[in-house]
Amino acid sequence: MASRVCVGFLVLVSSILLLLLLLSVSVYADEGEHEHVLTLDHSNFSDTVTKHDFIVVEFYAPWCGHCKKLAPEYEKAALVLSRHDPPVILAKVDASDEPNRELAKKFEIQGFPTIKILRNGGKSAQEYNGPREADGIVAYLKKQAGPASAEIKSAEDVSSLIDETRIFVVGVFPKFSGEEFEKFKVLAEKLRSDYDFGHTSNAKLLPHGGSVNGPTIRLLKPFDELFIDFQDFDVDALEKFIVEASVPIVTVYDKDPSNHPFVNTFFNTPNAKAMLFLNFSEEHLDAFKSKYKDVATAYKGKGISFLLGDSEASQNVFQYFGLKEDQTPLIFIQKKSGQKYLKTNLKPGHIATWLKEYMDGSLKPFVRSEPIPDDATANDLPTEAFDVQGFPTIYFRSASGNLLKYDGGRTKEDIIEFIQNNRDKSTQPSPVESSPVKKDEL
Repeated sequence: MASRVCVGFLVLVSSILLLLLLLSVSVYADEGEHEHVLTLDHSNFSDTVTKHDFIVVEFYAPWCGHCKKLAPEYEKAALVLSRHDPPVILAKVDASDEPNRELAKKFEIQGFPTIKILRNGGKSAQEYNGPREADGIVAYLKKQAGPASAEIKSAEDVSSLIDETRIFVVGVFPKFSGEEFEKFKVLAEKLRSDYDFGHTSNAKLLPHGGSVNGPTIRLLKPFDELFIDFQDFDVDALEKFIVEASVPIVTVYDKDPSNHPFVNTFFNTPNAKAMLFLNFSEEHLDAFKSKYKDVATAYKGKGISFLLGDSEASQNVFQYFGLKEDQTPLIFIQKKSGQKYLKTNLKPGHIATWLKEYMDGSLKPFVRSEPIPDDATANDLPTEAFDVQGFPTIYFRSASGNLLKYDGGRTKEDIIEFIQNNRDKSTQPSPVESSPVKKDEL
């Protein structure tokens, strides 16, 4: 009898466990099938966005390959962020659909995918400048959903907040109140998608530098002087300081991903751009680096920025500008006006003299002898030289050789009108100068 009871009990327990297992599988399957990314359109966009202090919206097109690649990562991130306290809402809009094009125009969507962070019921919109895989999206948006600036109270805070491979902006204040602190908060909110911010009352906690005299902005960076202080609390002056100080004296362009954000910043500056290319395995690399940095330091603040590129990592740039690897070491300058200057088969001792001639205005512009191929895919144009924030991105090359970014509608009539209005304009700046790439798209 006891054995029968025991067997019956075991059967009952097994049945319960099986039922629980089936239920858990069912719940998991339902959760996996459920879309956590909200689908918005012109009919529900405004009502949805106004209900949220923080919502992230992807503008996409169904035919866009990069959008298709992003979609599963975006959905995974939406699932994780839906459990965040408070939940972070991710949404999407088919911006290629005719009724939704006014939304895309309102948010200045020029390519796909483009992700916007909307705050305060949609009153504030910022670019999403974070990673494009699920874990990176989650980490970036958790930070963006929190305060624009985190308080640094201990060495542990320093370790967790400050990545010494990235730019970090710290406000140092005797107390967290007053006009200077309020302006710092405005600045942090304005630039939070591009820079990490923190504030502290103890400058001695920071990785570089000691105490400060009065409210101070300290910019920490992984190059040049490692930190720099600024005490003008006009918001525009602060922003200008951060943008200019975030560009290395010499930006390195190679295959190291940690350098890519600084390359993007280099191409974003309105300055003329000097680019020295050579093979980084070159025997005289150190001599070139030393001479080039000396010249870059001497001309700092004089309207020209400097980049040192590894020729092996710069093939796309060479193809676009009509340069040849057998011409290296070479130095190439492009002005805001679009004029170009070239010196090939360079020696370290040539750098200072050639730059002086350029600054004096005695050099003749370089004229490319070969036309840019019409097929951008075959030519594999360098995205670092263009404002490619998504796809498709269109440029128009005028008869005079200038390149204009197309930012109009996607109908045949829109494109024809743009070409007719711009076909004879020869004074437009090159896209390299006017609006280079801001982020590395998928």
